[in-house]
Amino acid sequence: MADRARGTAIEIRAAIDRFLTHLAVERGLARNTLEAYGRDLERLAAHLGAQGVRSPEAIRAEHWRSFAVSLEREGLSPASRTRMLVSARRFGARLVADGVLKRDPAEGLATPGRGLRLPRVLREDETGALLDAAAAGTGPIATRDCAMLEVLYGAGLRVSELVSLPLAGLDRRAGLLRVFGKGSRERMVPLGEPALRAIETWLAEGRPLWARRARSGSDAVFLTARGTPMTRQNFFVRLRQLARRAGIASERVSPHVLRHSFATDLLEGGADLRAVQAMLGHADLATTQVYTHVSRDGLRRTVEAHHPRGAGTRTP
Repeated sequence: MADRARGTAIEIRAAIDRFLTHLAVERGLARNTLEAYGRDLERLAAHLGAQGVRSPEAIRAEHWRSFAVSLEREGLSPASRTRMLVSARRFGARLVADGVLKRDPAEGLATPGRGLRLPRVLREDETGALLDAAAAGTGPIATRDCAMLEVLYGAGLRVSELVSLPLAGLDRRAGLLRVFGKGSRERMVPLGEPALRAIETWLAEGRPLWARRARSGSDAVFLTARGTPMTRQNFFVRLRQLARRAGIASERVSPHVLRHSFATDLLEGGADLRAVQAMLGHADLATTQVYTHVSRDGLRRTVEAHHPRGAGTRTP
């Protein structure tokens, strides 16, 4: 029985490995996304083993339904359950495409509603205070932090894109960044004058000092004092310190919050949704549309606070 169970695990996991390879090679998904799929499908494999499923060909709709029930019984959030079921659904669809299964086991399977999760953003004055706090410092660390913050907020980059930005990706004359985002998708993002000035200062006054300390040359725009590329973790710590200096609760500030703020401020300023989608590097417009909800929510609060018929305390 134990040998049979081990054989079952090997067959199911081999099919999962082929699916993950497909996602990596043919779909070009990012490493973090692949790891998330792997974790979800490892959980599915364990469930199938407990159900006595001996091979991918033996998977049926009832196994997907029992997997959904097991996730609910564990008390997982609707968002977590939805993500895991989506992973299972796509794995099943791939088995059908490969001819392993004749019918999709997820057919008719409902997923829990996620609800609308609005991204956290900073107010415009808070973003300004954060940028001012970065600009107030002196020395290479302050020069670098100021440039990184200006680029992060000015271009809406992901933190991974920011720390991995190469010198070759910066077109200073045209004021553009060449960014490789999720799935190695390339996009061009314009930079405003404040960000360009901050980068020029860093490249002229800060980076050369630290680049000489490196044992081997690095083409990363942003370096540490040791001459090595800046890391996401290091920048996160620096950002929280700047938040405290600006009088903002540090737990409200993260690189992704600034990316959200970039998109929201653009839309509130009248930017086209498609243009914002292109600058953020979203493959799906629906991902960008969540920022229109944030923008409308801000407008609603303005009306509530300042209109005579709003809920605020304004007197006629």
